[in-house]
Amino acid sequence: MELMEIEKTNRMNALFEFYAALLTDKQMNYIELYYADDYSLAEIAEEFGVSRQAVYDNIKRTEKILEAYEMKLHMYSDYIVRGQIFDDIVAKYPDDAYLQEQIAVLTSIDNRE
Repeated sequence: MELMEIEKTNRMNALFEFYAALLTDKQMNYIELYYADDYSLAEIAEEFGVSRQAVYDNIKRTEKILEAYEMKLHMYSDYIVRGQIFDDIVAKYPDDAYLQEQIAVLTSIDNRE
């Protein structure tokens, strides 16, 4: 897989993590199988008894929907920025127990490891 495809897959998986609840069941299934589970369009089509083209169209539409949600809500990009800020604070103030504790709380709220 070339780098751009990997980056797109990673981005779609990340957007899916944030916005999956806003998708229909079919959209969730197709995107998850295609991007997270690495199914081919043909495999998904067979699984759901539809044409490969129907799966392709649904995935392309859903990608646009996920990008539109991100443009409006910024949940993923804000998550990335918060992570960078957390890392900077942790690095700059390694001996500040209070700050370290607060970052740990924020990190757990953000579901970061």
